[in-house]
Amino acid sequence: MAYTYRFICASILMATPLWANAQDLAAMPLTEEPELVYELRTYTAHEGKLEALEQRFRDHTMALFEKHGIINISYWKPLDQPNTLIYLVAHPSQLAAAIAWQAFGNDPEWQAVYAESIADGRLVENIQRTFMQQTDYSPQPGL
Repeated sequence: MAYTYRFICASILMATPLWANAQDLAAMPLTEEPELVYELRTYTAHEGKLEALEQRFRDHTMALFEKHGIINISYWKPLDQPNTLIYLVAHPSQLAAAIAWQAFGNDPEWQAVYAESIADGRLVENIQRTFMQQTDYSPQPGL
């Protein structure tokens, strides 16, 4: 898996002119599997748009995340914050997150879905995000 991850990242980086040292990344020896980096996102939907936002995630966004290497973990709606969707995704690294988000945003399928979903107005008013590492004392789900 580590080799595959390094190869995929290097391939994407070589196709992206912003990153000049993709060959260096591909040549780096890996001594261990990379740890996941978690990204917590909070979306505040415009009034009356949360249902449409949820539908877009259900029908399109989650699958497109997976297509681009963004690992879906969980999704929540806070009981005390209307018009809010909170979700957690994971990435092999912050660099991988940046690459995945760029590829996701440039995906023609996503661009079409997005354009169609905002035909009657934007769904999201605000996005907050936080990158996190799991602690060594955190309980492991399912273990």
